[in-house]
Amino acid sequence: MDVVCSVERKKFLEKQMSYTPIPYSDIFMNEKSVILLSGIAGIGKTWLLKKCLLDWSNNLIWTNVELVFYLECRRLNQYQNISNINELLHVFYKDILNDFSISKHTALFIIDGLDEFKYLNELLNPSSSCIYPIVNALTEVQNYKHIVAGRVYAIDKYHYMYTEHSDKLTIQIMGFNKNGINNYVETHVREEKKEVVKAILKESPIAKVMASVPFYLSSMCKIISDSNKIYTTSFLTMTDLYANIFLYFLQKHIIKNNGLVYQMMENENNKKYVLNICRIAFELFIENKFLFSKEELLLVINDFNEVEESLFGFIEKVETHLGYHYQFAHLTIMEFCASVYAYNCLSSDEIMANAKLKSCLSMICGLANKNQNSLLKFLIYLNPSKISYEESSILLPILELI
Repeated sequence: MDVVCSVERKKFLEKQMSYTPIPYSDIFMNEKSVILLSGIAGIGKTWLLKKCLLDWSNNLIWTNVELVFYLECRRLNQYQNISNINELLHVFYKDILNDFSISKHTALFIIDGLDEFKYLNELLNPSSSCIYPIVNALTEVQNYKHIVAGRVYAIDKYHYMYTEHSDKLTIQIMGFNKNGINNYVETHVREEKKEVVKAILKESPIAKVMASVPFYLSSMCKIISDSNKIYTTSFLTMTDLYANIFLYFLQKHIIKNNGLVYQMMENENNKKYVLNICRIAFELFIENKFLFSKEELLLVINDFNEVEESLFGFIEKVETHLGYHYQFAHLTIMEFCASVYAYNCLSSDEIMANAKLKSCLSMICGLANKNQNSLLKFLIYLNPSKISYEESSILLPILELI
C-alpha cells in the first residue's frame, strides 16, 4: 500500500509546495454564507476554527454576526433525537440562552468533525423516511451562515449538496510549506538535533510528506530529539510512523521511563496494557463512539479506576456544563489502536466483514512490515492465543479487497 500510495504522496507534496500562502484575513474578513473546510487528520482544522472563535469574540472577523455557535459532530452523535436548531442550542448552550429564538438573530454555525458524524450517509442522502431527527437539525443549519469542517473525503461528498450555491468558499488546509517546516524545526528542536531532524525529513519520503502536518511534524521532532538512536531507517511507512508515535507516547507519558523500547515491550504487563488500550479503542471505534461516558467505558472494562489512573494520556476526561465525557487524545491514535487490536485478535473474515474497519485496512496491512529496524515488531504479537497464526491468511484477502 505504501508503494502504491507513494506516487499520490509525491503529487500531494508537489501540490502543497507550489501553493501560494493566502492571508488569513483574506479568507475570513470577506464573509461568505458557506465555508467548507477540509484537511487530513492532524493538519489543524480544529485549531483554525478555535482561532476563528477567538478572533470573532475580539471583533476582528464576522463583525456583522451577532452569535456564533460551535458544535462538534462527535457530541451531536449523542443526541440523535433532537430534531431542530432551537432544541439543539438549548441542549448545548442552555446556560446562556433563555427564551431564545434563532430566527431573531444573525447567527453563524461552526460544525466541526463532519467525518465523525454517525449519520453522515443519511445527511448526504436526505430522505423523508430518515429515522434520526438529528439529521434534520443539521440540515436546518444550511439555512444560516455556517462553516463545516472535516476530513477531505467527507467534505468532498458534502460539497455536492451545494452545487447551486454561489456564495460559498471551499478551503483545503495543506499544512506547513517548506519555510514553515524549517521555521518549526529551528524554533522547537534543540540545537544539537536540528541537523539530524532536517536530514531525516529530507531522506525519508514518508517523513518529508507528513512533515507538512503539524501533528506529525511535532511528533517526529520530539521522537528524534529525545532519542540517542540515529533514525536512518525510521518512518519508512505510514504505519511505522504511527507505531513510533504510539510507543513514544506510551514510554514518555504512561510508563514514564527513558529505557529502550524493546526493554519496555519485553514486560508482559506492558504488553497487556497495550492490548487493553487497543481493545478499548477497537470496541468504541466500531460503534462510532468517539465520545463515551463512564457507563460506556464500564461495558468495555471492569475496573473504572483503571481508566482514571492508568489509561489517561491516551484517553482524556473532558468536563462541560453537560457533565463529563471521555475521548481518545487524537482520532488517529484511536484508529491506529483499533488496527493493532484487529491485527492481533481478528481473522481476515472478521476484518473484512466489519465495514467500520475499512478506513483501517492500510494500517492493518502495514503492521506486517518485516523490517527488523521497525518498531512495528513490538505490536504484532500481543495476543498469546494467536501467536502462531499465518499472517498471509489475514493479509491476502484484505489486499484483494483493497
